Amino acid sequence: MSSSCIEEVSLEDNQWYRIVQEMLRKADIEINGSRPWDIRISNPNFFKRVLQEGSLGLGESYMDGWWQCDRLDTFFQRVLLARLDQQLPHHFKDTLRVAAARLTNLQSRKRAWIVGKEHYDLGNDLFSLMLDPYMQYSCGYWKEAETLEQAQEAKLKMICEKLELAPGMSLLDIGCGWGGLAEYAARHYGVSVFGVTISAEQQKMAQQRCEGLDVTILLQDYRDLNQQFDRIVSVGMFEHVGPKNYATYFSVVDRNLKPDGIFLLHTIGANKTDENVDPWINKYIFPNGCLPSVRHIANASEPHFVMEDWHNIGADYDLTLMAWYHRFLAAWPQIADNYGERFKRMFSYYLNACAGAFRARDIQLWQVVFTHGADGGLRVAR
Repeated sequence: MSSSCIEEVSLEDNQWYRIVQEMLRKADIEINGSRPWDIRISNPNFFKRVLQEGSLGLGESYMDGWWQCDRLDTFFQRVLLARLDQQLPHHFKDTLRVAAARLTNLQSRKRAWIVGKEHYDLGNDLFSLMLDPYMQYSCGYWKEAETLEQAQEAKLKMICEKLELAPGMSLLDIGCGWGGLAEYAARHYGVSVFGVTISAEQQKMAQQRCEGLDVTILLQDYRDLNQQFDRIVSVGMFEHVGPKNYATYFSVVDRNLKPDGIFLLHTIGANKTDENVDPWINKYIFPNGCLPSVRHIANASEPHFVMEDWHNIGADYDLTLMAWYHRFLAAWPQIADNYGERFKRMFSYYLNACAGAFRARDIQLWQVVFTHGADGGLRVAR
């Protein structure tokens, strides 16, 4: 079979092809078309595989080299705007996984470490080349930024200002990553930072980054925290907490935050309240993850906090992801021997699919500010 496309293969009698063709036309996507968002098929079994396996079949067939697309980000934007994802069948295994998520705690203390080992410990060589100098693996703030570094520095500054940090304060960073925010807050605002992560590779780099500063980085589950802090922040970690642990999470934040403290939650969010995580993302990128909804956050936080501010910068994640993708491609020759071609296709698919999802407004990025509502809370009206 030719690796370019299947033009030489007769598809007139292929019922799977006709169904996929009709679906894609609703999104103005052509099979073997010439536009950047059109797809080129090199294996005729692609159509049956996607219709039978849904999202998992689409992603795995791309990893297997069964199809190509010059602009995957635009392809996914069009697919999601046309709601084609809702027309794909749900594989029986996906149904079982959703049922398991409702019946069991997929983010228990024991299972919480899985994502750290399988994703965040992939290699500091990869993330150091793909991310900005602050090693921010979360949405940047592009309002006035022209580069990824500027966007991430603007994000860090915005977070610190929303927290109203001042010299001498203590800051807890739940899910501190590679220590970029901890370093920035300690260096520019004179605060004492205590960070926790479930990734050994992240802890190692964060400790090196923050050497000489008033920063402590521990390899620790957030549920074991039991101290008092003036401020608490959590960036890009809540997506790994899981619905069965939302109440516990906010209870932990409550007991660790001083009465007049401020808590900022930075998280990707879902438009609808459910536990139906994309099966491909769950298998290959973020195992056991789940995107919270507005209702999830509101219900879990209500017994503990007053919600002071809710800021949606989801459109900025599209720009962030595309910047990561271009840096990933530029860095690939340096790291190719460590990962292999299948990994390259997997990671490219992940970054572009997510960019398309944010561009289609299928998912969001929220920064939510909380206080206990006590005197001495936020000084500036929002």
